[in-house]
Amino acid sequence: MLRIRVPSARSDEDLIEAAAAGDGQALSALYDRYAAAVYALALGIVRNPEAAKEVTQEVFLSFWRRPGRFDRSRGSGRAWLLSLAHHRAVDVLRRNRVRHANSLTEEAAASDVDWTEEVVRSLEGARVQEALAALPEAQREALVLAYYGGLTQREIAERLGIPLGTVKTRMRDGLLRLRALLGGGRDT
Repeated sequence: MLRIRVPSARSDEDLIEAAAAGDGQALSALYDRYAAAVYALALGIVRNPEAAKEVTQEVFLSFWRRPGRFDRSRGSGRAWLLSLAHHRAVDVLRRNRVRHANSLTEEAAASDVDWTEEVVRSLEGARVQEALAALPEAQREALVLAYYGGLTQREIAERLGIPLGTVKTRMRDGLLRLRALLGGGRDT
């Protein structure tokens, strides 16, 4: 028998609060309302349909398991659900990057290594390290946290306790200076 769902007239915020209180129908209504948007956002980040499906499922499942994190004063229910999806998709992307890097390392160890390329890469790494050391501390810290620590600009701002705009400026200025130090452009 085909079951037709009638869209809920309740607000997102009311549905989120009801689902947080254990109302399965409210969670189902939220899923019906936002699963496609969550999936589309996740797909845009992870670029893999299966991973995007998993992200979508994880978003709603984690909400069901740990309700009560939504705060009306901080924004809309839609924005909150989509931010959950964004964070989860970025986590999946990072996990996949680590797995990919590990598999490449294993492949390189098992195969014949082009030592010339390894030496060039090592020398370039040393040049980058020297150029990083020449940057002001604030610029170096932001770039190291982003490129070596894998943090987003927002995460860097939170960790350092500074505004997001300051992080963006430090990273932009640091990258411009690195380019100049490495011979790829003019110093600004």
